[in-house]
Amino acid sequence: MIGSDHALMLLGQMLLVRRFEERSAEEYRQGTIRGFLHLAIGQEAVAVGAAAALGRDDRVVAAYREHGHALARGTSPAAVMAEMFGKATGCSRGRGGSMHLFDVAHGLYGGNAIVAGGLPLACGLALADRMQKRPLVTACFFGDGAVAEGEFHESLNLAALWHLPVLFICENNLYAMGTALERHQSMTDLHRKGDAYAIDHAAVDGMDVLAVEAAVRQAAEQVRFTGQPFFLEARTYRFRAHSMYDAELYRSKVEVEQWRRRDPVDLFVARLRGQGLLDDAGLIRLTAEADRAVDEAVAGAAAAPLEPVQDLRRDLLAMATEEAVPCRE
Repeated sequence: MIGSDHALMLLGQMLLVRRFEERSAEEYRQGTIRGFLHLAIGQEAVAVGAAAALGRDDRVVAAYREHGHALARGTSPAAVMAEMFGKATGCSRGRGGSMHLFDVAHGLYGGNAIVAGGLPLACGLALADRMQKRPLVTACFFGDGAVAEGEFHESLNLAALWHLPVLFICENNLYAMGTALERHQSMTDLHRKGDAYAIDHAAVDGMDVLAVEAAVRQAAEQVRFTGQPFFLEARTYRFRAHSMYDAELYRSKVEVEQWRRRDPVDLFVARLRGQGLLDDAGLIRLTAEADRAVDEAVAGAAAAPLEPVQDLRRDLLAMATEEAVPCRE
């Protein structure tokens, strides 16, 4: 049976991620968040469960639907919201926005806008750890659409050949943008693709936060102990459209409502109630804490400064100096 403190921590994290993204959608409609916005409402159990299972010093590489991963790893709501507002106090100094959250202090090595673009980066991080003999795991999150990309196959093959400690986690939400899984993959049991590269693999119910936590903990410890990669498929679902620009014409409202009956937050609330670990007062308190954190994050982001104009070229160019050694043929 799960301990009360840990259970409430998991629920609090999922509520925070849910409330943060719901508020992000509101701010986007009001024009305070611009650019692209990809919400993971419905997928909270994957980010929160995985974060609970990983070590504090382990690394995380994510795709562009990564708000929950950042929050679950410990990046403050204020730093994430400020980044989405494009403010200098954001975790990427306002330069990355929603799709490019980055926070090395909490082991987050970036959300990546390029589909499958994070997989080679994860291999690089894991290679560095292996060469330095650091007992760390790099968890690499990506969607089912990434499985169709060349980087996916190249990265799994390289990780197997070079014995890289990467935990590949596919968040299979059944749609690559608007393309249904069965229309872009002949083998829909995605984790079985690990067989082609002699990589151990498994699947887990991505709507069950405890199942995700247990599966990620087991897989991460195997990677840490053996130094070999592992491929975990988390079967989940996003309740919102692919992005805020998406007309969502590729799936029916009936299908979405059927999946909403397996809302990971509602399922976990019901489970904790059944075990006597949560009552109405406890749920109200956790929800209020999440709302307060999000309200404070929005207020802070609204008041935060933009990056000074004179700093706009910072980190973009390597400026020549008199001491620079000239290039010689």
